[in-house]
Parts: sequence; structure tokens; C-alpha cells
Amino acid sequence: MDLLITNARYAVTSNSDDEILEDISIGIQEGKIVYIGRDKPAAKKTYDASGKLIAPGLINSHTHLGMTLLRGWAEGVNLQGFLERVWAAEGAIMDEATCALGTELGALEALLAGTTTTMDMYLNPAATHRAAVGVGLRHIAGPIFFDFPGLDGLQWEQRIERAHQWPSVLADIGGPYIPTYFMPHSTYTDSPENLTQVAAIAKELGARIHLHVSETQAENDDIANRYSKTPTEVCRDTGILDVPTIFGHGVHLSDSDMKIAASKGTSVGHCPGSNMKLGSGLARFNDMRKAGIKVGLGTDSCSSSNDLDMFSVMRMAAHVVALRQSPADVDLTAIFRAATIEAAYAVGLGDRVGSIEIGKEADLIALDLHAAHLTPVHDVNALLVFAAGRGDVTDVWVAGDQVVSDRVSTKIDLTDLIARVNLRIKALEPLK
Repeated sequence: MDLLITNARYAVTSNSDDEILEDISIGIQEGKIVYIGRDKPAAKKTYDASGKLIAPGLINSHTHLGMTLLRGWAEGVNLQGFLERVWAAEGAIMDEATCALGTELGALEALLAGTTTTMDMYLNPAATHRAAVGVGLRHIAGPIFFDFPGLDGLQWEQRIERAHQWPSVLADIGGPYIPTYFMPHSTYTDSPENLTQVAAIAKELGARIHLHVSETQAENDDIANRYSKTPTEVCRDTGILDVPTIFGHGVHLSDSDMKIAASKGTSVGHCPGSNMKLGSGLARFNDMRKAGIKVGLGTDSCSSSNDLDMFSVMRMAAHVVALRQSPADVDLTAIFRAATIEAAYAVGLGDRVGSIEIGKEADLIALDLHAAHLTPVHDVNALLVFAAGRGDVTDVWVAGDQVVSDRVSTKIDLTDLIARVNLRIKALEPLK
């Protein structure tokens, strides 16, 4: 085999039995897991995981990576104030090259923090996807749809043309496998007629859909005033839910909305950090799961949650459940699964990643347990949700390729990237 990870103190599998294995080895061949056990079969390379925990790579089910360049740009505002301030800044600097630069930075931040897959909705997706793949990330991207030209200046007909071209763009760029996605922004920026067209093209091309749904009560009120429906009902009636769809946020889904979503196999990317920071509300994580909805976790953008740390997201997701219900209702295994295998199913990758199982692609992370804040270990899931952090991640593999080694990217020079970012954001100074 190509690589044998040996002597792992723990391997948190996120398999169907949620097994946590001890003193274990994991073998990788051609990017896939081919061995799990306590023996040490021959391999071309070995990685000594003594004193470490091996876990599936974390999956960020809703983010906007390019907005790392606007970290801290819009503080002390709700979603509407955030959008007004951020869209002005994006209009000033976010050309194709800058979108790629911000995504490069976001992809690196994500990987260093143990996130191996992101659902990334952002402008200029071909450029952002190429940038993220270059850093080693499994980067789900897709054409963006607005009724209006928007910050990228595209007319509707150009958006439709790019949608038809997207499968060939993905093939040309290559990188770790991702599903084909189309990303209309929301029911408040895309008319029912245009959403119907996107749904039809997605069905024609076998694509999936990602969009913002019920992030705030104000959004629900707006859509009710326009169409006498909820955003979920608009998605249902336009055919969006007739293809696999994942909602971003879903903070204000009603019981009826949840029933509709579950019946259509629709998933949700839950972003507790962003939702709390912007005052959008507390999503009903347990209720969505009980309704039969696959719920993944997400960070949202760096300008609304300020980082891409999925460990802090897990912690906040648990706290939201404790606040909405009670501490006894916090299922730590379910929280970790929402950052791994449940998120994988939510984004359409459940058969490939999200768990440590033979046949799965080797998207794996190693955490160093030799730390004061990780000692002692009484409950591994409690450690992952409430104590561990991105700084504990030492090594990361995506499809068997080691993209982070001893906390350093194997693909990109951090010093050079920081210099390029700092040079570009000087263009924002007149807006401050």
C-alpha cells in the first residue's frame, strides 16, 4: 500500500456504529482506505500517529471562502447591515483574480484547521475552484445566480450559459472529486421564474443545488409578502427540491417546511456562529434531524463569523441545543457526525468521504493529544466538541494526498500568500 498510518491512539470513525478504535493502523492505497486494524502491513511510507487522534476530515457545508479578505469588515450589524457594507467592499475589489486570492487564503485556513471539504458559494467559481484545488482542498463550487447583474456583472443569459459549461470546467480543472452544483443565491434574489429555469437545467445535467433559505425572519416575511409562501414552499413549487438540494442556514424553517424538506431529501447547512453573531436566530438542530433532514455544519463567511474553524462551530452547535432545549438534549456524537458523515451526505459525498471505512477516500486529519487542554481523555466526543481546536490539527490528507504536514501546507507558501493578500487589500483603504 502507499501509506500506513500507525499507532493511532484513537480513530474516530463516524461509521454506522460510531466506533472509536484504539491503538489502530489505517492503510491507504491510491487515495482510498484499504486497511483498518492493529497489524502493520507493508507500505511504501508510514506515518507514526503515536499520541494522536485520527478523524475524518471535517466538512464545512456552507461558506464563502473568498470573503476571507473581508474578515472584520462588517461588525456590529445584522444581516441586512452586513450585506450593505460587504457588498460595497466586494464591488470595490472582488474581480476574478481577487476572488481567487481570497479563496486561496480561505482554502489554506480551512485545511490547516482540519477541514477537507467545503461547500463554497462565491463569485467567479471557475477561478475560485482552481485556486482552492491548487491548495489541496476538496472544494465544492458552482455557478452563482442572481436576477440582476450583481457584483460579477453577468446578465441572466450569461449565467445560464455558464451553467451549461460548468461540467466541462470541472473536468478541466480536476482535483478531488466533487458533485456538480448550481448555486442560486436565494428566493429573495432569484425570481420564481428564474429558479424554475435553474431547477430544469440542474435536472437536465444531473446537478445538485445550494441556496440560502430562511436565514432570518425578515427574509421569511419578505417572501410571504411577495408570494404568500415560505422560502421552502417557493423552492418546492419551482422544482428546486426535485433535485438534491442543501439549504444554507435554515434558521427559521417551520414544522411544515421541515416536512417538505424531509420528504424531498433536502439537507441543511447549519451555521450557528454566523447566525448568532448577526442576530439571525437559533436554528432547530434536533428538530431538523428528528424530521429526517440531513444536517451538516458550516461556518458561513469570514466576514460574518470571522474564521473557518469547524471545531468552534461544533461547540456552538452544541451550545445552541443546550440553550434551545437543555444540556441533556445535546448529543455529542450527533454533533461530530454533523461535521463529518452527516455533512458528507448533506452535500452529496456520503458514499466517498466523511467516515473512516474501507473503500472510502482518505480524507483524514490527525490531532496531537499531547496538550494540557486535551488531558485527560474521559470522553472522546466531548474532547472533540468541547476541548479540541484547530491548533491541535497537525496533519491533513485529502484523497490520500498529504496537504498539511506538521501544521504546514505542502502546496503553498504562507508567507508569500500573506504578502499578496496584504498588497491587494490596500484597495479597500478609501472605503474605511
